Amino acid sequence: MTPHEKKALAAQVHHLKPVVIVGAKGLTDAVLNEIDAALTTHELIKIRLNGEREDRQEMTNQILAHFDDVTLVKSIGHVIAIYRKNP
Repeated sequence: MTPHEKKALAAQVHHLKPVVIVGAKGLTDAVLNEIDAALTTHELIKIRLNGEREDRQEMTNQILAHFDDVTLVKSIGHVIAIYRKNP
């Protein structure tokens, strides 16, 4: 994905609300399945990650590793935006 495409997606994600919230239990299989379903439906989603900064970074890395076809569009504070093209 080119920087120009990423910037365009970042502009689109601004008005979206988080569709998945990762709570105290962290990234469970159920949460990963919900992320997968949301990406299939919407392509571009926001995820709210609760926890300390290091924990949020680790969860972001785990999400990106779990879904190898996902692109991190934006990460600000507790919220990340990811994109996966829907075939």
